[in-house]
Amino acid sequence: MKSFLDEDFLLHSETARALYHDYAARLPVVDFHTHLPPQEIAENRRFSSMTEIWLQGDHYKWRALRALGVDERYITGDATDWEKFEQWAKAVPWVVRNPLYHWTHLELQKPFVEKRLLSPQTARSIYDGCNALLQEKYSTQGLLEYYNVETVCTTDDPCDDLAYHIARRKTPGGARMLPTFRPDRALEIDRPNEFIAYVERLESVENVRIQHYEDFLSALLKRHDFFHTQGCRVADHGLQQFYQEEFSPTELRAVFAKARNRAPLTPEETRQFKMDALHQIARWNQAKGWVQQYHLGALRNNNTRQLNRLGRDSGYDSIGDFPQVAGLAHFLDRLEKEGALAKTIVYPINPSDFEAFATMMGNFHETGVPGKMQLGAAWWFLDQKDGIQKQLDALSNMGLLSQFVGMVADSRSFLSFSRHEYFRRVLCNVFGADVERGELPNDLPHLGNIVENICYHNPRRYFGF
Repeated sequence: MKSFLDEDFLLHSETARALYHDYAARLPVVDFHTHLPPQEIAENRRFSSMTEIWLQGDHYKWRALRALGVDERYITGDATDWEKFEQWAKAVPWVVRNPLYHWTHLELQKPFVEKRLLSPQTARSIYDGCNALLQEKYSTQGLLEYYNVETVCTTDDPCDDLAYHIARRKTPGGARMLPTFRPDRALEIDRPNEFIAYVERLESVENVRIQHYEDFLSALLKRHDFFHTQGCRVADHGLQQFYQEEFSPTELRAVFAKARNRAPLTPEETRQFKMDALHQIARWNQAKGWVQQYHLGALRNNNTRQLNRLGRDSGYDSIGDFPQVAGLAHFLDRLEKEGALAKTIVYPINPSDFEAFATMMGNFHETGVPGKMQLGAAWWFLDQKDGIQKQLDALSNMGLLSQFVGMVADSRSFLSFSRHEYFRRVLCNVFGADVERGELPNDLPHLGNIVENICYHNPRRYFGF
């Protein structure tokens, strides 16, 4: 019987262990998609407690606590930091076989060197010990150094002034922090009040008057230009799906005018606006040599009562089952016909889309650009052992795993860089199992080179970092 979470965790063969320990484990982390607050990196925040760094904003843990019937006061409410941590400690023994059980104890081991299982009996001493280490050595930049993070890309609204990115560049050493252009709010024309407020904010930031659709695009392009001057090389979008919409410039001007005057839009008009705006941004991405990422398929904010109580992004989201493939094909082909298709990564949240997305990306590669079109890493609900393996299998069968750009943290927690280790262990175990079964040659130098590329060299080259 193997010990729980020992040095060979998830590595079930000698080949897997050799690939991980000799090739993957030592590599720096290039994380091209996180939701870490730039201010906390720039100001080198120190957390006062494990609750602040570990439980605040962690939707995975919130959902588990709700499933156990825990009062919301101990999740997003006004309970003390200790009371919230204590509730999580009570919950952990009951989350076995959920990836949270692995992540929780992996994050306690690294960086806190805490090998005890979290439970009501161990909660107080673990809490106090980890808090002390947070105060002594593990500031935000200290954690980036511990996890060997070389580059981290945050997720930033186009109207952000990127002041913390600018300040961080003035401080020598440590992980490089780069912005990502994430214009989701700018495209929410189906939320009239929020959209008008956003247009007004864009007007203020750029000191322009936005009356027409062309004015809107011009102002958004100026923000795109500004992001580029600050080192941004990545655009990112969270979408339910792409659509196959036909429209004219005249129709788009009319749609924008209606929205600007708070007139109700038809679903078709909403789709027309979103698809054209996405197309315009994609053209800017290609012109500047950026990478574009599309996170597709989440069904968000499903619980209306809790949405009204807690606001958006409070852990009430799910995997959606939207039609995806035809709209994605239409979007990519339209750009390809114009010679305006940038490097592209798509992340399906529904695992049933893995194979379809992998085959679709294979339709649009380009001479001289290895791995131009990417099936992205297992995302959100899928970034656990089973989901990672499914994504790796789909990419292997329908594309080229050797060209994959690897894992992202996709998290607001500085402890979530441990997911790169988790991914690397699963990746090495997949290769190791194939070798042990005689399905791949026992050529450790070659396979080790592929593992190193996926974990580090491929994303570094792909993004030009």
